[in-house]
Amino acid sequence: YLLAIPGGYIADHHLGARRAVMAGGLVIAAGHFALAVPGVPAFYLGLVLIALGTGLFKPNISALVGSLYAHDDQRRDAGFSLFYMGINIGAFIAPLVTGFLAQSATFKGWLAAAGFNPDGSWHWGFAAAGIGMTLAVVLFARRSGEFHAAMSPEDDAPSADWLMGTAVLAGSGLLLAALLLSDRPGLEWLRYVVIALPFAAIVVFARAEDLQARRIAAIFVFFVAAMIFWSAFEQAGLTIAIFADRMTDNAVGSHTIPSAWYQSLNPLFVILLAPVMAALWTGLGPRQPPTPVKFALGLGLLGLSFLLMIPAAHLTADGRVSPLWLVGLFFLQTVGELCLSPVGLAAMTRLAPARLVGLMLGIWFLASAFGNKLAGILGTDFQSGDPAEMARFFLQLGGMAIVSAIALALLTPWLRRLMQDGR
Repeated sequence: YLLAIPGGYIADHHLGARRAVMAGGLVIAAGHFALAVPGVPAFYLGLVLIALGTGLFKPNISALVGSLYAHDDQRRDAGFSLFYMGINIGAFIAPLVTGFLAQSATFKGWLAAAGFNPDGSWHWGFAAAGIGMTLAVVLFARRSGEFHAAMSPEDDAPSADWLMGTAVLAGSGLLLAALLLSDRPGLEWLRYVVIALPFAAIVVFARAEDLQARRIAAIFVFFVAAMIFWSAFEQAGLTIAIFADRMTDNAVGSHTIPSAWYQSLNPLFVILLAPVMAALWTGLGPRQPPTPVKFALGLGLLGLSFLLMIPAAHLTADGRVSPLWLVGLFFLQTVGELCLSPVGLAAMTRLAPARLVGLMLGIWFLASAFGNKLAGILGTDFQSGDPAEMARFFLQLGGMAIVSAIALALLTPWLRRLMQDGR
């Protein structure tokens, strides 16, 4: 997530988004091929290459999607919903393919029969990921020019946007460094500085006369909303995973469902629901809710998902509970995610200055990093053996999300004035 910021900046001012996507994809593929080679040096090289490639790829593929639409095109949010569905199709299929290659006894038997060491099956999974990424880059290079003019960088003469971009880039790096250091004894206060600075940026930019500066203020509001959203949403891999493993009845006949399988519900629901949401936004056209209202809906649904878990927590006093509680949780959270995450991507491409689209998308992804960090902090209060404490924990998370949703809904008129025709 940190490297997405310089990755977006490099594309904005030097490479252009299309070339950055191709370069990032090739570097990611090289990283997976490095992981396919046994040995510790190859392992670390692979991780570094994947991180570098993702920094180029992640913000700029979103910038390209945004550039497919005119500034006032009502289909932008729907387009990003379909783009988001594509991401989750990959997230759903990739573990099945690589998991089969890495862990399947059948594939290990094939390797042994062919004279290969079956204990090296994980390396075949990494190689498959590298092949998949390479094919994706080839397809992108061949077809993207048919429907999209390459986003070429403008001249490199310093400008207000250039200076603003440099300031945001440096500030974001300092924010992340402060957040990472905040775990050290005596430096806990840095955590509160990190939380306070986006609010300070909102005040500064909102008072500016320039339209682009006011839109930057709106971006920071959405950044804070997204950070709150992900801090609760990412409990799926933390406290909700514990609840699924220890508090949920995973028996189906004589078989037991692995608790990790519940994590597949979110990408599955995204695949099923993203086309529905895209059709909804397209069908509503100019009557669709503005971006702040969609964010509020996303946060509200997230809050309701945790309120749903309060009776489930109390029922654990009598033993393990039905998995349908978790199905309901992930359904509500996924609908909320589709109201916020792809809509947020679309908003960044619509609100950011033209020379800063990639950079601002990098900032947007940093909200996920901050949210993950806060998720870990919040999750320390979870006590899986105490039904009352679990219910209190879910109430706190649900209340935080719903209060944030109400606040954002109340701020909608002000935000729309900041955004003007930015929806």
